[in-house]
Amino acid sequence: MNKGLKISLGLLAGSLIPLTAWACLTTETAKMLSIEHPDKNFESLAHSMHALEVIPFEYNGPAGCVDGMSDIFPCQGIELAGWIELPAMGGGAGSDNWGWRDPDSGRLFALMGRSNGVAFVEVTDPDNPVYLGNLPRPSGVGNSVWADMKTYKDHAFIVADSVTGHGMQVFDLKELVDPGLVPPVTFTTVTRYTGFNDAHNIAINEETGFAYTIGGDTCGGGLHMVDINDPANPVGAGCFGGDGYIHDVQCVSYRGPDTRYQGSEICFASSASTLTILDVTNKTDVQIIDSYSYPDVEFVHQGWLTNDQRYFFLNDEVDETQHPLPGTRTMVFDLQSLDAAPPAAEYIADGLSIDHNLYVIGDYVFQANYKRGLRILRINDPATADLTEVAYFDTYPISDGLGFEGAWNVFPFFQNNLLLISDINRGLFVVRVTDSDLALSLERVFEDRFDN
Repeated sequence: MNKGLKISLGLLAGSLIPLTAWACLTTETAKMLSIEHPDKNFESLAHSMHALEVIPFEYNGPAGCVDGMSDIFPCQGIELAGWIELPAMGGGAGSDNWGWRDPDSGRLFALMGRSNGVAFVEVTDPDNPVYLGNLPRPSGVGNSVWADMKTYKDHAFIVADSVTGHGMQVFDLKELVDPGLVPPVTFTTVTRYTGFNDAHNIAINEETGFAYTIGGDTCGGGLHMVDINDPANPVGAGCFGGDGYIHDVQCVSYRGPDTRYQGSEICFASSASTLTILDVTNKTDVQIIDSYSYPDVEFVHQGWLTNDQRYFFLNDEVDETQHPLPGTRTMVFDLQSLDAAPPAAEYIADGLSIDHNLYVIGDYVFQANYKRGLRILRINDPATADLTEVAYFDTYPISDGLGFEGAWNVFPFFQNNLLLISDINRGLFVVRVTDSDLALSLERVFEDRFDN
């Protein structure tokens, strides 16, 4: 089946699909997917969906989760520690976020993507986050709703979608711990990789030192691979467009159960209509291992492996808008054999919202689900997608349901009980896990990813 055909049928048939169902689709993406673009003004409409107004909130300091509420936010097992509104850290609309811990001092920092730059916030004292400054777009580059970033070797690597001339910004995170820093600062980059204009997202395999940008204007929207072992001198390493447009990807040094591929570098690509597994060990000769779909696939958005690399948890950003699902759907693939996976199991949440980004740590799945905020699920049995919601923090208390307001991303990798939530309308939330079992898991379960 032509990639993207499944998600375009409603439009081609002239049905009234809500515009919000296409929030991640741009004119360039439509070309890559070989689908008809729904409207000549669609891209500006799509941007306006994510570039929503700032929702005011009178912050009164940290708030415990008492009787199901933390200040104005519904909660369970999570409490509000700190918060910074969008206007206080450079303005614009919120998008992706990430985190960084200085390996020398142990200080903690949030990287907050916005439509007009990236803000840096110290969260070492989570109850009193400090805005340190902004890294603006490169000179002459306009605003973009999508700003995504990852970290490696004390550097941040930043991309933006639907812009011209952005490339990949490289920022030295050690500037954040400079004793002479007097915030707020307008930061500058160490360098900028210009092998492409725009990219929808970026993934980094910290073990190999390769960055994978996807959904951009090169490589047919597929993998644009960059060697960043020397962060100040990124070098193009390869290009793969054999699976068409890739929306997101996780690339790992494979230690999973399929012994044929142990020791290889494997990417798990969310490729709009399929989960595609790629062997990227040879950057000039990427091989497709296999591709998988599932019933009522609409837009394969993003996903994450379990720690043992056997199961892949996946979200579809459009299925809730196109099918009568009673709640948010999460798909789980059993990848005991990378080229012979059984049909995916599925979990349906008790409440309805559109799912966006998720991450797996130990026995828990951390989901940023737009209007239902952060949802944390305990994995009882991944083979059957037997999951139980054990904690949540709803950053969009106005309502649940369909729509692209609310939580964009959660960063759960500080290896303590602190989480970062980027909210499109309200900015940066620093929240603290109070559920004892969950907090213990966060402290114990994964290796320190920050000491490179």
